Amino acid sequence: MSKLLANLNPEQLQAVTLPPQHALILAGAGSGKTRVLTTRIAWLIQSGQADPGGILAVTFTNKAAKEMLARLGAMLPVSTRGMWVGTFHGLANRLLRAHHRDAGLPQLFQILDSADQLAAIKRLLKTLNVDDEKFPPKELQHFINGQKETGVRPHAVEAWDDYTRHRVQLYQAYEAQCQREGVVDFAELLLRSYELLERNEPVRRHYQRRFRHILVDEFQDTNRLQYRWLKQFADEGREGGASMFCVGDDDQSIYGFRGAEVGNMRDFEREFRVDSVIRLEQNYRSRGNILDAANAIIRHNANRLGKNLWTDQGAGEPIRVFEAYADIDEARWIVEEIQSLVREGLMRAEIALLYRSNAQSRVLEHQLFSAGIPYRVYGGLRFFERQEIKHALAYLRLIANADDDTAFARVVNFPTRGIGARSIEVLQDAARVYATSLYATVPHLTGKPGTVLAQFVRLIEDMRRDTTRLPLPELVDHVLELSGLRAHYKAEKEGRERLENLDELLNAAANFLAEADAGAEAMQQDHALLADFLAHASLEAGEHQADQGSDAVQLMTVHSSKGLEFDVVFLSGLEEGLFPHENSILEPTGLEEERRLMYVAVTRARERLYLSFAQSRMLHGQTRYNLRSRFLEEFPPALLKWLTPPSVRTSTAGAFGGSARGSYYTPSSSGRSPRPAPPPTASAPLPGGLRVGQLVRHARFGQGVIIAAEGSGSDARAQINFGDAGVKWLLLAVAKLEAA
Repeated sequence: MSKLLANLNPEQLQAVTLPPQHALILAGAGSGKTRVLTTRIAWLIQSGQADPGGILAVTFTNKAAKEMLARLGAMLPVSTRGMWVGTFHGLANRLLRAHHRDAGLPQLFQILDSADQLAAIKRLLKTLNVDDEKFPPKELQHFINGQKETGVRPHAVEAWDDYTRHRVQLYQAYEAQCQREGVVDFAELLLRSYELLERNEPVRRHYQRRFRHILVDEFQDTNRLQYRWLKQFADEGREGGASMFCVGDDDQSIYGFRGAEVGNMRDFEREFRVDSVIRLEQNYRSRGNILDAANAIIRHNANRLGKNLWTDQGAGEPIRVFEAYADIDEARWIVEEIQSLVREGLMRAEIALLYRSNAQSRVLEHQLFSAGIPYRVYGGLRFFERQEIKHALAYLRLIANADDDTAFARVVNFPTRGIGARSIEVLQDAARVYATSLYATVPHLTGKPGTVLAQFVRLIEDMRRDTTRLPLPELVDHVLELSGLRAHYKAEKEGRERLENLDELLNAAANFLAEADAGAEAMQQDHALLADFLAHASLEAGEHQADQGSDAVQLMTVHSSKGLEFDVVFLSGLEEGLFPHENSILEPTGLEEERRLMYVAVTRARERLYLSFAQSRMLHGQTRYNLRSRFLEEFPPALLKWLTPPSVRTSTAGAFGGSARGSYYTPSSSGRSPRPAPPPTASAPLPGGLRVGQLVRHARFGQGVIIAAEGSGSDARAQINFGDAGVKWLLLAVAKLEAA
């Protein structure tokens, strides 16, 4: 027993050895929560307070459940086979298998994954002759799952209009179809098992007597139905009932968009009259400066249970903050820092690049690719491999080469335009007969297949004619509209991220044009330029991504980074509207979740943390000038080391001079902008007749004074002090400045 409890700190020991009672363990980032949870189970069994069959332990991922069982197997001299350790869905499935008759299910019921469920919904709509443009299958899928995850059956849905009433009828028809076929989807697993326990008292009492100890991991991520499901086992109103041991961190609740209710933690404390709230605040991961920064950030959230992370590993290095002129400069600087860190001996696998939105990865991937640095996109696809990007590129490939059968097959009926599988079969058979491409075969078809496919060909021909009059970025934009891709993803409930990626494809086209120095002469060779861009996309989507387990830089969204840790973390794009995201800024609960997301990002770093932002960024196909994130203002200034912005790469000498690496500047008293560089000695006129020292006006930043300038022609830029809006470097060709 002493060996089991060895090396626990006082708070961990207190949590592990609590007598059977309801307890809430507030486990901060890097505080050893998994160790506490598994050691608690082992201690209960070794001390004779529980047998393996009396344990119910719930977590959120199969990986976490397997890790817990592996640790318990190493700790205990007895078998762990009798324990119920698993995810909510895994345990709900186990419960329904054991009581399938009581749950109204066949013994061998099958589980539909997300793709199978979507296919079932499409089949239902076809059977009922429902217009799938009016009721998009994916949107209906989200509606049905959303109702189930809040515990609402069709009869209980409040329908305020005809459209909602029709959706409720389809929900009801879908349930009947699933029941008839003996299948359940993921949301149904939990709801059906909850209803079994709630309505069947003998079954509920059986499990309440069996499970004397209920342990829950990542409690802050539970939704309302999951919490209600747990309460069925615990029976909080009964004396001598099971004890609930819930481990979580309200400061790391970042899945509100999935239905997670951080309020479950307070409800549990109140409803179960929890006397034991233990805070695990000693961090074993990060240096002190990183933890002080995290504590300072999260302190701005009002609705917290409260804790303060600390470490005995020393303060470590200051947090480095870099301000770039543009997003491409930010990405170049990050790559240069990575190269320097690798030269110093750091493994690339110990470096993570985090970003708020998946669309941000493209410019980072491009710079890593150009520099020959191996990388992996964790928990997602590289930019040019994402579904929506591949669809858009397929349209562009057909414009460049109508005989590309792979591209034709990918988008001929995406978005849906009434071209069924039978029409495609007829086309493929005819193509074999005529020995031509699918596209070239269409004019040979008659009847309905010929009619619907001819409409698609006319669409592609219209797009091809546009290559003679539109620059590459505008052509891409036109294709996204004309193809219906934008409208398709706008109709999806969770299509926002895909739309952001499509907008980033415009940026990729614009940057390709700029980097290729494609001027007036190149614009006369539109098809060749388009072909070059498609080749560029194919190369970056090729085999450059490193194999899993190899020494490669890790790229991921902040959401994907939760639970991971790295020696060095770069967090890019710290600008208002991006992080915090513009969709969350106006809602207090949304802003608090964004701040929790920032807290998660900061606490991923062990040794060194870099924060960066850009004065201008290509977003949604346009250059936007952004204020830096409010979160940067919430860090204690003493923890930060501000790095010098780079000079424009095309100029021979920057206003700041020298290399960015190792130098720093001090923010002005407002905390919003750097001290301006000294103005150049010459005062030659800039584009538009502007001069250093002149008062100017910008549509967004207001009135300011030009304090420095560099570059010439289309590359000329000026440094302007806009007072409260800060000091900005602006490209004069696009800034549209007016003399004040």
